[in-house]
Amino acid sequence: MEERSLIERLARHLAASQPDNWPARVEDAGSILALMKEPDSAMRMAGDAAIWATMIDAALRERWSLPQPTGTEAAADGADEEGEISLAPEAVGHDRADWVHLHHGQERKA
Repeated sequence: MEERSLIERLARHLAASQPDNWPARVEDAGSILALMKEPDSAMRMAGDAAIWATMIDAALRERWSLPQPTGTEAAADGADEEGEISLAPEAVGHDRADWVHLHHGQERKA
């Protein structure tokens, strides 16, 4: 069985009515993950919030390894972490994952 990243699994779930169109739902899946980055009080009581945020950042970076949507619609240039503010091409660096705010002192390498 193929192991899929969390963001791909979310995108496929969101595209359940059109399974072949799941790449078009990757941005939606990324928005959901970005919203989950900040744990609520019950989650903070249950575990380490910094580790959780690092795990969400890793899941968000996986977005760039997935197939891009096909079709005539132009892909968005980029958005902030929560997907609320559109970013112009000039605002997005060459590293497609640089919009993810990492706390390098807290991030652990596998």
